[in-house]
Formats: sequence, structure tokens, C-alpha cells
Amino acid sequence: MQFSVLLSVYKKEKPEYLKMSLNSIRFQTLAPDEVILIEDGPLTKELYLVIEEYLKILPNMRVYKFDENQGLGLALRKGMELSKYELVARMDTDDIAEPERFKIQKDFMEKNPHISVCGGLMREFDDRGIISQVKNMPETQKEIWEYAKYRNPINHMTVMFRKADVLKAGNYRDFSFLEDYDLWCRMLAKDYKFYNVQKVLVKARVSDEMYNRRGGIVYCRRYLRLRQMQKEIGLLGFGEYVKACGVTILITLVPNMIRKLVYIKMLRKRNG
Repeated sequence: MQFSVLLSVYKKEKPEYLKMSLNSIRFQTLAPDEVILIEDGPLTKELYLVIEEYLKILPNMRVYKFDENQGLGLALRKGMELSKYELVARMDTDDIAEPERFKIQKDFMEKNPHISVCGGLMREFDDRGIISQVKNMPETQKEIWEYAKYRNPINHMTVMFRKADVLKAGNYRDFSFLEDYDLWCRMLAKDYKFYNVQKVLVKARVSDEMYNRRGGIVYCRRYLRLRQMQKEIGLLGFGEYVKACGVTILITLVPNMIRKLVYIKMLRKRNG
């Protein structure tokens, strides 16, 4: 099966990070059949130079430009519509795919045609290049269903999915910082099948800003809207909904330092 890789970049991305991300696609053991890069609004001169360079290095890369910033959900929605192929792999423009990533996932999806969404593990690193914890994920459909009630069950930057199933489920929507979690919940409620490969597929860049984005009143309200949607589509029962809302309020409204500590000490596993 042929497959696409989908990325979205906006003006705040660092050119050197984009270059590292595209290089990790370039040096995969299994090359994608197309790379779709969405320019989500005007970019910096330095980013345009990187894109110009890689249009020559990756001859199968196509660029779609939005005149104004749309947000990740709508950018990925357009990217899914533009994809030529049934299998689509997601990448973030500041992360690095392990060399075997695409081969592992493509082989799995070909052998398991009933699976719509395939994710994997990610190993986190900081801006200094120091590698730290692995974000482990539930493996089977049953485990993913239970996990999804309270936490995002798929590492977004590791996912490969079937285009037709994503589109049938309603595709990505404008749901800032929760675009992927929103999509997974809707797909699970429609009984699409999920699986997480128990291998590290991506090295994901983290910073203090990531923890800051996951807190505050605005983020809390947005997350509670997702909890309400989960209840409406049958992913959460009433008691589970109350519990999920309580956990959400607690984790989003504590000070940033405490939230970071919770993520590192309780929600991650340190591996060698």
C-alpha cells in the first residue's frame, strides 16, 4: 500500500526543528509516496528557505498554503482531504521519526486491515537534546477505550491511520490543542479499531511551554467541552463524566510547576 505523510507548519516553528523533522522523513528505511506540508498562514523567511530546500530534496513533497492561520485542526482537515493515498502518517514539524517508523506501521496496517488507527510510543527530549522519559500507551482496543475516558489514548505525532475512516468519522475539527483527542473519541464511539505498537516510533520535543499550554482557565473550559462531548457520544457514563471533569479541573488549574511534576513523575515512565 502507498502512503502519505502529513505535516502542518506555522510561523512560530524554528527552522532548524523543521529541518530535523524533514530529515527524519528523508532517511526512513521505507520512504513515503508523498509528503504533504500545510503552511498554516504566512511563515518567516527562514522557514520558507527550509521548505524551498526540501522541495528539492524530497521531490514527492507537496505544499498547500493558507493565506491566514487556521489552527492545527483545520490545517490537518485540509491535509487529509488532499492526501492521495489511503494510509496517512502524521508528523509534527519539531519531532524526529525513528528510522524504522514508517515500515513498522505500514507493515502492521497491511497485516491488520480491520485497524483504522495505529499509534506507538514516543521518547521525549528537550531543547538541549537530552533524552528523558518514554510516554507509554495502552495497546489493545479495550485498553485504549478505557484510557480514552480520561486521557488522550494516541500519541498524535506517532499515528498512521486510514484516510477513509477518518473522513467517515468527520475528519479533524477546529478544537485547539485537543484536535486529535476529539477525533479519537469520535472514532472510538463509532467502533473504529485502534492499536498502539509497543515500540518507540518518534522522538518528541518537549519544553516548559508545552506544560504551560496545558493549563489555565481557557484550556480548562475547552477540555470540559470535550468531556461533555464524550458523555454525549457515549464514551463516558455519568459517574465517569463527573470523575473526568474533576481530574481535568485539577490538572489544568494547578500551578505550572506542579502540573509539570505530575506529567513527569506520574504520567511518564523513565526508560534507559
